[in-house]
Amino acid sequence: MATSNPSVFLLTVNGQIEGANFPEYDDLYCKYCFVYGHDWAPTTGLEEGITQITRKNSQSSHRLIWNFPLETTFKSTNPSGWPQLVVSVYGPDAFGNDVVRGYGATHVPFTPGQHTRTIPMFVPEPTWRLQKFTGWLLGRRPEYTDPKVVAQGEGREVTRVRSQGFVTVSFHIMTKDMKKMGYDIGPSSPANTASVTSGWSTEEQQ
Repeated sequence: MATSNPSVFLLTVNGQIEGANFPEYDDLYCKYCFVYGHDWAPTTGLEEGITQITRKNSQSSHRLIWNFPLETTFKSTNPSGWPQLVVSVYGPDAFGNDVVRGYGATHVPFTPGQHTRTIPMFVPEPTWRLQKFTGWLLGRRPEYTDPKVVAQGEGREVTRVRSQGFVTVSFHIMTKDMKKMGYDIGPSSPANTASVTSGWSTEEQQ
């Protein structure tokens, strides 16, 4: 019996937001969301979420540890608009106001297998010194109304920003039917044979 050609391929993203390094700050939490092109659509899992608040401790080398799970599956007809993960970190300022401590984004890895990404974070800066002082005094720091702009780029070239901290994310990527649709994401290997019957590729790239 002839098998029908698939009309879409699937991308499954598992992993976790492991933690962050913000030397100057503590008691932070992280929000995340996925940004993707028009030909993509989520089929299962969560597109966005928020971690718990965490504190530094000496056992973790003064890193912030979240270990917050990621689990979602997308379908698409072409790789254009490949999903990106956008993370935003928040915490209290000296007056107890909740303010943004960093924005960052990374593409979901293109090849199946285990991957780790360290995302450089940044914050928007006030244009004038007076704005910086009044923002500090009132607890109103510059921030994006929609964090997804971090992954899009349009308009960011006119924004003054400052680098600040890093977030570490681990991914376990699986794909299905990409090769059947003509997209080669890497050479075949024996590590991939175990999932041939299901059609899922979990091949790990070194």
